[in-house]
Amino acid sequence: MRCSNQCERHPDWTQADLAQVTGLSVVTIRAFERGGEMRDSNRMLLLLSFEKAGLQFIPENGGGAGVRFKEKKETP
Repeated sequence: MRCSNQCERHPDWTQADLAQVTGLSVVTIRAFERGGEMRDSNRMLLLLSFEKAGLQFIPENGGGAGVRFKEKKETP
């Protein structure tokens, strides 16, 4: 799984918020944001947490790699 340092925190989350949501330590998150390595299992925790918060990861073949907020479904 690929999650480079472009996988930044949700704009409203602090490192402590992200640590609480993912179960990772603040030290681990800080090290990753500074360019450090991260285990694939920890990357998966980050991705799942971001997706649960409404972010969508767009693959290279989806019009260019990136991240965006999922469209909200309207309720009747």
